[in-house]
Amino acid sequence: MKKNLIVILQRIFETFLRFYLIERVADVLLKVCLNRNMSVRHGNIDLRFSIPNLLNKSRAATFSSKEPETLRWIDSLSRRSTFWDIGANVGLYSCYAAKARDCRVYAFEPSVFNLEILARNVNLNGLSDQVTLFPLPLCRKMEVQSLNMTSMEWGGALSTFGEDFGHDGKRMNKIFSFQTLGVSMDDAASNLAIPLPDYVKMDVDGLEHLILQGGIDVLNHVKGILIEINDGFLEQAEVSAASLKQAGFRLVEKAHSELVHNSAFSSAFNQIWEK
Repeated sequence: MKKNLIVILQRIFETFLRFYLIERVADVLLKVCLNRNMSVRHGNIDLRFSIPNLLNKSRAATFSSKEPETLRWIDSLSRRSTFWDIGANVGLYSCYAAKARDCRVYAFEPSVFNLEILARNVNLNGLSDQVTLFPLPLCRKMEVQSLNMTSMEWGGALSTFGEDFGHDGKRMNKIFSFQTLGVSMDDAASNLAIPLPDYVKMDVDGLEHLILQGGIDVLNHVKGILIEINDGFLEQAEVSAASLKQAGFRLVEKAHSELVHNSAFSSAFNQIWEK
């Protein structure tokens, strides 16, 4: 009887130790992943980006090739201008605008999963005094709604605020959501005292036209905007063009890289509008 009790206790201890070790190993691996980063050089600009997973590693590895038109546009911005990065994701272009053009950057990113990596990237590049994080979604008017997400992965995209459609206007596959406050561009400038932007980059996967409608006063101040528009989402394309023309913009370029050809994003283009 005593021997059987010893065997049972030994097995319980071994099971506990095994799960304890697995937990400890998992904890160490998580810390290792969170502290991984990659050096990127574009032109004469050196950057470092956090790469806790394969998605962020891919974003860093394709920095120069994924959206070359975006980088060219940023290179054309006036130095020390104010730059709003709406849909900043993990902040690759926010960091580049700050370093390459010495811009004062406001990075709008509501994803709780992306915010951590965005903050890490800003810190890795020594830009904490130059890049301000804005963790609320922009929308047409100030309201509390659900931020609906298709991914819980660090660096994930394809989220929407207060709507159920995605980048192509079709119903999105929501796997995670939470209630939060959304504000318009005009609210951000007038009520939250965020400086008016000289330039705006907007990539929010389907809500661009609604955000533009809530930013009439801001758009009147903006000199140039790069905005991602899906030609297959007619409402988005038509309303966005009307809002930008009303604010005095004209379309000067429309492009996307070879990486998106024959993909689900083949009809999405970065449009560059200027006054």
